[in-house]
Amino acid sequence: MAELFYDADADLGRLRGRRIAIIGYGSQGHAHALNLRESGLDVRVGLHARSRSREKAEAAGLPVRSVADAAAEADVVMLLVPDTAQPEVYRCEIAPHLAPGKTLMFAHGFNIRYGQIEPPDGVDVSMVAPKAPGHRVREVFREGGGVPALVAVHADASGHALEDALAYARGIGSTRAGVLKTTFTEETETDLFGEQAVLCGGISALVKAGFETLVAAGYQPEVAYFECLHELKLIVDLMYQGGLGYMRYSVSDTAEYGDYTAGDRVIGESARQAMAALLQDIRDGSFAERWILENRTGRDEFTRRRALEMEHPIETVGRKLRRMMPFLEPREVAPGGV
Repeated sequence: MAELFYDADADLGRLRGRRIAIIGYGSQGHAHALNLRESGLDVRVGLHARSRSREKAEAAGLPVRSVADAAAEADVVMLLVPDTAQPEVYRCEIAPHLAPGKTLMFAHGFNIRYGQIEPPDGVDVSMVAPKAPGHRVREVFREGGGVPALVAVHADASGHALEDALAYARGIGSTRAGVLKTTFTEETETDLFGEQAVLCGGISALVKAGFETLVAAGYQPEVAYFECLHELKLIVDLMYQGGLGYMRYSVSDTAEYGDYTAGDRVIGESARQAMAALLQDIRDGSFAERWILENRTGRDEFTRRRALEMEHPIETVGRKLRRMMPFLEPREVAPGGV
């Protein structure tokens, strides 16, 4: 049975008087730092000297240190730089300052699960992983709420690593919504699987396949875009609010009937077998090995595929159509970023 924790289960006082270092000030980093500070905790941000986030953190009134200095003075170190950068940052800037009694924290278990970071004995190692992008973690907190999170303990040297992690979760607002206990392994493997099979890989491929099928059959690309991509948000919002049942209740009976009769024809046994193979690659480390090697060898394939996908017809048509809808606040993304 799932084990859930709320405000009543978390004592923020466990972190009062302890110095917290947030390493990184991106999507999650800025939200964690600001929410913790507004919860009355002692926060500093660790950034490298050329970080573009330095001015933002300083403008928000947060003390900014080098990563090494932040790690040295902190009792709790939360590592929120990208997964691919974490091992080097850890080895060079954090590990030399991890004395017994300190706590090392993560918001994703990748580098612990796949052995890229191996903390020393005597250090608590835990995870608080909000189930929302950083901007939502911040927005919902400011509105008086919180986003759900996962909590896990990898090493409990102190005997109270879970209690401290729950205090941290309360500091960022997550115990207002509920915090689910998991493990580093479960969080990592389910997160990667969700991204690949459904949330990113699966959805992207499904949307493109639907678009390509309509265009190949002679329908206008603009109409295909609206049907296969633009309206997806409407459906996902309904699912987000009330699950599949509420979505089916809210759409037309024709759409609901099509859901029941066509869905299994598209996502059939071959798709399920492909998902099982993806999960096996994640569990046996094959995916992690490929991704780590890709980063160590210059990211050539990653960069090539990113540029290629940006020129897919659904993207070129979409850019034109989104300019017609300023209410969307459309974003133009180049291969290097927004």
